[in-house]
Formats: sequence, C-alpha cells, structure tokens
Amino acid sequence: CVWGRSPLLRAPSLAAVATPPRHVTSPVSLQPSARRSLTRSAYGASQSDGTWEPIATNAFGNLINLAKGQREIVQAGTPCLRDIAAEVPVKDIDSAEIQETIQEMLGICRGRGVGLAAPQIGVAYRIFVLEDTEEGMSDVGEEELAAQERTPFAAKVVVNPVVTPAGNASAAFFEGCLSVQGYRGLVRRWLQVRVTGLGGDGTPVDFIAKGWQARIVQHEMDHLNGVLYIDRMDTRTFRRLDKLDEPLPPAHPEFGAAPALGVCEGGGG
Repeated sequence: CVWGRSPLLRAPSLAAVATPPRHVTSPVSLQPSARRSLTRSAYGASQSDGTWEPIATNAFGNLINLAKGQREIVQAGTPCLRDIAAEVPVKDIDSAEIQETIQEMLGICRGRGVGLAAPQIGVAYRIFVLEDTEEGMSDVGEEELAAQERTPFAAKVVVNPVVTPAGNASAAFFEGCLSVQGYRGLVRRWLQVRVTGLGGDGTPVDFIAKGWQARIVQHEMDHLNGVLYIDRMDTRTFRRLDKLDEPLPPAHPEFGAAPALGVCEGGGG
C-alpha cells in the first residue's frame, strides 16, 4: 500500500537525515530456486530485478479475473495484518491461485497505490507488488520528487522476498497506507536496500532499490511481517490528511536538521 492515489505518493512536509532508523526488517530467510520455465498458468515473466512482463496470450484470462471483482483492502484491526505471512511453496507459484492473486494485486496497486502486499487483501502469503508511473507522480512537484529520490519504474512482483539494508543512510518522510486510510505519519527508512527472492514466475530476483522505491519495498515488507507504518512512525507527527500542512513538532535528536537531505523550510528541521 502506499498514497495520494497511493499512501506513499505525497509528502507535503519533508524531513530527512543520514542516520540509521531504529528498526531493521528481519525477514524470513530464502534460498531462491533455480530458473524455471513458465507453465501455461503463469501470467507473465520476471526479470532479475523483479520487473513483471505480462504475457499477451493470458489477456483473456486476465479479463475473466477482472470480471470476478477485486477483493476489498482490509483495514487496521483485521487479524491478518498482524500475522507473519507464510512463504509461497515454490511448486505453487505458477498455480492458478497464486497467479490470479498476483494479477489482482497489480490491478489494485495500479488503481490506488504504488505498492501492495498480499495480506492487505486477506491473502497470508509473502508476496508484494510495486509500480510507480509518471502519471502517478504527475501531481508531485519537482523539488519534492528530487528530495524523495523518486523516479518511475515498471511493475515488479516479488515472492518470498528478503530485504536487507544496503548502506547506513536513512530518511524520514510522511507515509500513509491503504490499510490505515485517512492518516499520515513520519517514518524513517533506509535509503537503499537489497531485495532478493523470486519473481512472479518463480525465477530468482536480486536488485538494489534506492530512494522512494526503497521506501515502498520496506513498507510492503513490513506488511509481510505483521508490521504497519504506525508501529515505526514518530507518533507525535501522526495526523489526518487535512492536517498534513500543519507544522511538525519541534526538532529532536531522532530527526535533527539536514536541509540537504530534503527538509523543507519550516518542515521540522
């Protein structure tokens, strides 16, 4: 999950510093499988960076899935959002169940966010999808995009992901979530992370996510471990959407002042 149209899309007030966050993701370990050939049930092909390329021959099947309707995004308080999701058995990745789940997640992500984790639609598997388009960031100013280190990227699908920091620098920006609708809070995240796991067709993926993409990855990885952004945020910055432009609390050691890393004037530095 993620803002505007997606929970991580806007940050009217910005804050960032180059110090490590207090929390580090501790995902389930994974031994990626060897590259496997696609079966008829797979709806696309994955590149090594997780980029998902739909297969045209499955277009009819995709239409059928859309006709079934999309599941609702579950909200905070739903037990599945607090459970640790299960790894997907490698032999099941190309099953109709998993492939249809991936397609549904991509559809929801494209319409409402820049990322989505399977538990958000009530599916207790370790799967997340990401996509950030030029259209999706069209209402964000150039200065803000630069501060967020945000650039467009094609859809990515990662199954059984492992996420580890790839550096010591971090940044704090406002986050929201499709499962905690109507609110935002400042969250500190690593600026670079390494992502390994399997693609949507079961092939190994291994890539470095930077800037805003790294934030999305960490946000979705948290969902797979039963963690919401409200568990990581500075609670004093928690606010409703209509209060986003209000000043941040006075500076304190966790944030500090670092204008070069994206703190807007009057934004809490």
